[in-house]
Amino acid sequence: MRLLVLACAALLSFAAAAEPAFDPKPYLEDLDQVHRVFETKYALFEWAVFEREADLPALFARTRARIAKAHNDYEARNAFDRFARYLNDEHVSFAWPAGAAHADGPPPGPCARFDPAYAAKPLAALMPGYSALAGPAEFPAGLIDAGKARVGVVQIGIFWDAGFPGLCEAALAALSIPRDKPCDGPCADRIDTWAEARMTRDFTDILRALKAASADVLLIDVTGNGGGTEWSEAAARMVTPIRLSSMHVRVARGEHWAKIYDSADLRKDAAAAPADRAYLLSLAHAVDARRRDVLTPCDATPLWRGEHPACPLLAEGFYESGLIASADPERLRGKPWAADVFSPMQYPYAEGVWRGPLIVLIDRDSASSTSRFVALLQDAHAAIIMGEPATSGGGHTDGGTPTVLANSKGVLQVPDFAGFRADGSNEADGLEPDVLVGFEPAEGAHSRARRVLASLPEAVMRADRLAETKQ
Repeated sequence: MRLLVLACAALLSFAAAAEPAFDPKPYLEDLDQVHRVFETKYALFEWAVFEREADLPALFARTRARIAKAHNDYEARNAFDRFARYLNDEHVSFAWPAGAAHADGPPPGPCARFDPAYAAKPLAALMPGYSALAGPAEFPAGLIDAGKARVGVVQIGIFWDAGFPGLCEAALAALSIPRDKPCDGPCADRIDTWAEARMTRDFTDILRALKAASADVLLIDVTGNGGGTEWSEAAARMVTPIRLSSMHVRVARGEHWAKIYDSADLRKDAAAAPADRAYLLSLAHAVDARRRDVLTPCDATPLWRGEHPACPLLAEGFYESGLIASADPERLRGKPWAADVFSPMQYPYAEGVWRGPLIVLIDRDSASSTSRFVALLQDAHAAIIMGEPATSGGGHTDGGTPTVLANSKGVLQVPDFAGFRADGSNEADGLEPDVLVGFEPAEGAHSRARRVLASLPEAVMRADRLAETKQ
């Protein structure tokens, strides 16, 4: 037995000696690359230093120490992930390569990217006394009484068609796209265009249905909604008669936005539309000026010392709605260039489908495009916001600025623009509700819904008063 134990120990010692020790150097080099990305691509770098008060040199030092002590790839990658969690910026993330893909399976179908898990589950619908209303599957809706007011409730679980597989299935049928064959980029664009138009019509229908059901006040539930696309800009304009003005943006300098700020399409539009030529050319000139600005570098290294750069870190942009902040959709309807200058025109929306008092319910997970939807309405004094504070800011435009780390092949994403609200504050400062609901982190959805119901009369009263001031 003693000989057997000694033999096993010898084998284990041999295996340990044969297995090479983990070398953290490649990951440390990748961390240096992350450091450079923060200087050149991270649109919220200055905000993180002076508003978030993040000690970024210390964060990099701690991350470097964790990587140096790592025993394997998992521990090294976990150090990067901890780095991102500390920043608490949802648009800063690391995606690590998975195992080798199996090429022997069937190619994914055209609806493979549609997943109902993207959409948050309704919260307001769990309030005691809530009565569901028949309507489109994307927008669960119902009615509930709050004192003498009848409140219409509609949930937007995600501002993105990919959260609703039923839309994709309907698009395949309408467009005669086979479900058992690969779907390339143009094919996917056709599906999205059809599905987003259907979403817009369905949202219109449910708003009208709630009005027909004699709702006095509208409550939009966007709790848990992690964002989505520019459809949020159109949706916000559908729930108020007020002409909304989108947030001004400033953008990360460099090639990414230089490619976006290309006036060639505007000049083609101008050539094809003589009546609008002067207007479109004026926008083209403005785009050219922005392009020159984004190609002008700014040294961000003073930020590591807690000092502001000598130049504006971000270049001047336009608006989260495109080249213009506000527009009458009916005046742009039918113009082939409309969506090139005002992104909500991608969708067949109409302003003010709902024209009455408005409440928006948020929580800490209302993020990205959702925070823009809420900020648009709050800045215009078009809605009462209730719930808990939410923090979000910046975003990824046209796929963002992904950086492949040289050694690990992890992909780092950072926000490439920052939005600025009507009062000049950075969108990343977060959302403050007008009516605070004291959600507890550990409580279940039904308990949260009861808290919403308890605060609803106050929100209704304030929404009524706000609507009266706008008449």
